[in-house]
Amino acid sequence: MEANTKRTETLSTIKFDRQTAVKMDRIALKLGRPKRLVFAQMVDYFHRSKKDPLDVNDELLKNTLLKQHKDYIGFIRTQENDLLIPIKREVDRMTRSQKNIVDFFNGQQKHNKVVLEVDRDMLDGQKRLTDIIQLAIGSLDGISESLATKESLKEQFRYILENYIRIRDGFGMMTSAKEKEELVRSVKKQIDLL
Repeated sequence: MEANTKRTETLSTIKFDRQTAVKMDRIALKLGRPKRLVFAQMVDYFHRSKKDPLDVNDELLKNTLLKQHKDYIGFIRTQENDLLIPIKREVDRMTRSQKNIVDFFNGQQKHNKVVLEVDRDMLDGQKRLTDIIQLAIGSLDGISESLATKESLKEQFRYILENYIRIRDGFGMMTSAKEKEELVRSVKKQIDLL
């Protein structure tokens, strides 16, 4: 049957110069295929891609790269709008707030120096001012301590949650409802102890 197919196949001939023949030999040798197969594949390639062999710049490739570049720039702009700009705004706001606090404390310090220089006789006023500063420092210490306590609670809760997830993921399809309820009860008890 194969022999009949080859007999009915009509072959065409193309003439080309020796320089082109050498190039064709190199291509076929590099690809490890017969010249006839390489030629047929080249024709199929140009037919499918609709490329002009004279078009060295390859407009299709340029357009693809340009589209990918535009997509990449679009992604960067989206990230800039969704993440970077809001983060920058918050950092600027926080920086202004910190600067206001520093300016306030510097103003208080200058005010305290003026009060001490002008009113050396008013020890009671100075003592009251010292007491107020001590109260402010105590308040700041209390705030700092509550922040540390909050962070500690977060860490403990994160540990309980991770432990719960690890145990739950270890359950199989055959795990009883009683074991699942016991896990939930145990986690609730741990949270109550925080």
